[in-house]
Amino acid sequence: MKNKYYDLIDQTFEFPQDEFRTEDGELYFHDIPLMEVIKQYGTPLKITYLPKITQQIQRAKRMFNVAIAKTDYRGTYNYCYCTKSSHFSFVLEEALKNDINLETSSAFDINLVEELHEQGLIDENTFIVCNGFKRQQYIENIANLYASGFHNIVPIIDNKNEMRLLDEAVQNPAVPMKLGIRIASEEEPKFDFYTSRLGIRYNDIVSFYEEQVKDNAKYSFKMLHFFINTGIRDTAYYWNELAKCVNVYCDLKRICPDLDSLNIGGGFPCKNSLAANYDYEYMAEEILAQIKNICTNRGVEEPNIFTEFGSFTVGESGATLYSILDQKQQNDRELWYMIDSSFITTLPDTWGINQRLIMLPINHWDCEYQRVFLGGLTCDSEDYYNADSHANAIFLPKLQKDSPLYIGFFHTGAYQESLGGYGGIQHCLIPAPKHIIIDKDDDGVYTTKLFAKEQSHKSMLKILGY
Repeated sequence: MKNKYYDLIDQTFEFPQDEFRTEDGELYFHDIPLMEVIKQYGTPLKITYLPKITQQIQRAKRMFNVAIAKTDYRGTYNYCYCTKSSHFSFVLEEALKNDINLETSSAFDINLVEELHEQGLIDENTFIVCNGFKRQQYIENIANLYASGFHNIVPIIDNKNEMRLLDEAVQNPAVPMKLGIRIASEEEPKFDFYTSRLGIRYNDIVSFYEEQVKDNAKYSFKMLHFFINTGIRDTAYYWNELAKCVNVYCDLKRICPDLDSLNIGGGFPCKNSLAANYDYEYMAEEILAQIKNICTNRGVEEPNIFTEFGSFTVGESGATLYSILDQKQQNDRELWYMIDSSFITTLPDTWGINQRLIMLPINHWDCEYQRVFLGGLTCDSEDYYNADSHANAIFLPKLQKDSPLYIGFFHTGAYQESLGGYGGIQHCLIPAPKHIIIDKDDDGVYTTKLFAKEQSHKSMLKILGY
């Protein structure tokens, strides 16, 4: 009778997979024995597996360059890392090994760029694409970075007033500053509003350029920016919005010869299920094919392509590991496994936007399984996880006497620390867990390094004024 946890996974998915396999009833993540890691560091535990970041960047570069060759596309491909997905130094250091550019979202992001430059990780030729609604400090930081020699910094105008602020901050540039404009895309029908709050609406783009940018010698308008909140998906909605954006690009190109780049933003998804079947290669090729087709029909040369992949870059490098402390039978159908941390503080997306992730046991794959609910340590009724990414239920091995069960949530490397308030006050004063970095040498031998200890009560009390 096939009633072991491994049997459940084996009959539900194609398994093992690239990053997951088992040996003697225990889970390996990128060939790393997670039980050994737990024995060394304990739980709860955050993991960042650095080689995956490089793999994802190289994968995207390869896909778009192959698509360029297949479609005979005349523009170039430029990879930008979206810094807000993870600002950690070890993430930026790994990503910047791959000859990439950066995208920023706030004033302090520019300070981070300056620090990276001081450390020799980037130079003045790196493209710095500056998104977001820009207040005075952000504008001034952009102008200062440009004045220091970063002539590939590209502020993306998000609203009409930003142009006035930028004009006041940029004084007598040695060479014209590159400039971009963000299009306010129309949202999917299921959204609570019709048009994105970010950017300038389609009908105002050309007139805005002609009235405020065209005759200003300080600037060279180089980039049109386009982003869909729901991501890059093979839907009629996405292709319709892309076509509208490319047509605006063609309209602008006719009156602005300097324009040569189209930024399609982020949106490649992070794998959040063992059943994921997103066709990345097809999407890259189809995007370029559609852009090329519209530009050819309009008699316009294809633009250089920029992307700003964040979750795709760093998401799959992360994992979060917990111990099951105990079980509670609350009624005849609801059996709770209690974890040694909190979902609200360590995986806030599962609480805030009902995000589903790859969740697997670390050990006891050779034991019988049962349906359970997962509960966190806080006193908050919302601190729970009750459904897998592929099904409206969770199944885990039954608890064994004298042998704790450990579980892992995988591909959690994007956004969770910043949304959870890393280094600050956690809900119910649940401490932030240890965080380790895992790398591999040229021989495939893995190494671990402690990045941060578990948050102490003293650090939290100090923040609170005690």
